[in-house]
Amino acid sequence: MKHTIDRLCSQHSLDRQEYLELLQCNDVDTLDYLRFQAQKATLERFGRDVYVRGLIEITNECRNNCLYCGIRQANKMVARYSLSQATILDCCRQGYELGFRTFVLQGGENPQMTDEWVEDTVARIHSCYPDCAITLSLGERSRQAYEAFFKAGASRYLLRHETITDSHYRRLHPTDMSLQNRIQCLRNLKEIGYQTGTGIMVGSPYQTLENVADDLKFIEEFQPQMIGIGPFIPHAQTPFAGASAGSVELTLKLISIFRLMSPSALIPSTTALASLSADGRCRGILAGANVVMPNLSPPTFRGQYSLYNNKAAFGSESAEGLRLLKEELNTINYNISTERGDYVQT
Repeated sequence: MKHTIDRLCSQHSLDRQEYLELLQCNDVDTLDYLRFQAQKATLERFGRDVYVRGLIEITNECRNNCLYCGIRQANKMVARYSLSQATILDCCRQGYELGFRTFVLQGGENPQMTDEWVEDTVARIHSCYPDCAITLSLGERSRQAYEAFFKAGASRYLLRHETITDSHYRRLHPTDMSLQNRIQCLRNLKEIGYQTGTGIMVGSPYQTLENVADDLKFIEEFQPQMIGIGPFIPHAQTPFAGASAGSVELTLKLISIFRLMSPSALIPSTTALASLSADGRCRGILAGANVVMPNLSPPTFRGQYSLYNNKAAFGSESAEGLRLLKEELNTINYNISTERGDYVQT
């Protein structure tokens, strides 16, 4: 398997069966070697700097009924909210003063937040903070909408495909959603010129390692600039309430594989990883991640953006906890970088 890892290092590609064998491998020495090579590749391109992004969860209203998501439309126990434009701009102001130079606007697919409203909000943020990058994660929209957001100043878009296997996708989503539309949205985003991000949930219900191997080949071929992966965590008010959480170890292995596949990619050590494991964020960095996203949302709303149970949103997961985050990263000899941290192909 070490020869396979060496080939992934040099060629950034494996065939599906090789990916599957790597996913199935539990040999400690091999996994240590994989992690070592991923960390080495990260250090060569990014040094010991970890980019911080200010996450603003702008709404937990959503028209969709994804079976795994705590803010799905059918969940009547959620206290719904939508941030005003003024509140979003105030979050950006606070973030800018703290040193953030990337803002991530994330939210459910809220029909009340029209394309025109999003376009105007992006334009206002861009006007106030022209030196900052604006990332959107607002779900599936029309190509026309994506083009308008891009022209207004957004430069990155996150849209995880979750699974490339259609039969698996249909077990996680309602019938009015389709994998084909999700993939077309991703292609539109990349063609428009966004730094485009996709990714998967690790350990989602019904997922097999064969599914994950297919996801690896899709991501390898699609070549996104950002790759977002985190373990599945169940939410009590969803049909998957009794499902088991995804594996932290498999998530870390995938971070390392993705780093060797895409040496220049922006890969976050996610909140979900930190929510399942106290040292999850640091282990993600050591596995090859180079981005963290502290929460800039107003504290009163953070508990309501509950995609899964026991989501971390305070302490070192919060924007106001940057000192704690810095101390945490310093324990593994990494540093916070407040630069924009754009994707640069090398």
